[in-house]
Amino acid sequence: MSETKHDAPALAMRELLGVIDALIAPGGCPWDKEQTPLTLCDYLAEEAFELIEGIRSGDAREAMEELGDVMFILLFMATLYERKGSHTLADSLNYSAAKMIRRHPHVFGDKHFDDITELWDNWEKTKREENKGTNRKRVFDSLPSGLPPMLKAYRINSKAARNGFTWESDRDVEAHLKEEWDEWQEAMASGHAEESEKEFGDYLFTLVELGRRKGIKANAALDFANQKFLARFAKMEELAEMRGLVLTDLGLDEMNGLWDEVKDWEQS
Repeated sequence: MSETKHDAPALAMRELLGVIDALIAPGGCPWDKEQTPLTLCDYLAEEAFELIEGIRSGDAREAMEELGDVMFILLFMATLYERKGSHTLADSLNYSAAKMIRRHPHVFGDKHFDDITELWDNWEKTKREENKGTNRKRVFDSLPSGLPPMLKAYRINSKAARNGFTWESDRDVEAHLKEEWDEWQEAMASGHAEESEKEFGDYLFTLVELGRRKGIKANAALDFANQKFLARFAKMEELAEMRGLVLTDLGLDEMNGLWDEVKDWEQS
C-alpha cells in the first residue's frame, strides 16, 4: 500500500514521542523527569515566540526548526497528562477535530453563509452553545488573561465587533481616535502622569481597532516596525564602523545622516 500524505508526519510524531518516553524513563534525563505541564508553560511561550520570529522573518528553515520545538513541548505536555491519567493526546486531538467540524458547518455540513459576517455570527453562536454549563458564560470569558496587551486589544475589539458592539463605520472610529488624541494631549498638558498614561492607552486601544477594520493586526504590524528599526540601526552601526566611527559618539545630526543613507540604500 502506498504511503499517504499523513504517514510521514504520523511516523515523525511517534518517533518524537519515543524520544520523550526515553527522556522521562528511569534512566533518562534528571531535568526532564522533573517537568510538569505547569513548569513547561514558560518554555512553550518562549518556543512559540521563536517560531513567530522565524515565520515573520521569512526564514523557512528557522520556522521549520522552531515548529518542531513547539511540537516537542506540546507532545511532552500531552505525555505527562496521559501518565497522570488525566487525558491522552488522542483525546485532545479528537476534541479539537470535533470542535472544528462543529464550528464549520459550511464545510462539513449543508450550511451556507452569504458573507463573512454571517460566518462569524454562527461561530460566536456555536461557541455560546458549547460554553453552556461551563464557567465560560460571558463574551470575554474565553479570552486568555496572559495575552500580550497589544494582541489582547485586537482580540477584544474583534470579539466585541463579532457580537455587534462596535462603531458603525471607519469614519466613526477615526473621529473617536481624534477625540482620544485630544484627551491625551490635555492630560499631558495638565502634567498628570497617571492620567496621561491612561489616555495614551485609550488612544492605542482605538488605533488597534481602526487597524483591525482595515485588515491590519497591530501586534504583527508593530513587530515588523521593530524589526525594520533594528535592521536599519544595525546597518548604521556597520556604516559607522566602516568609517572608523563609534555610533554612540556621534551627534544626532550625524546619526540621522547615516539613517538616511541606510534608507536610500534600501530603496535603491
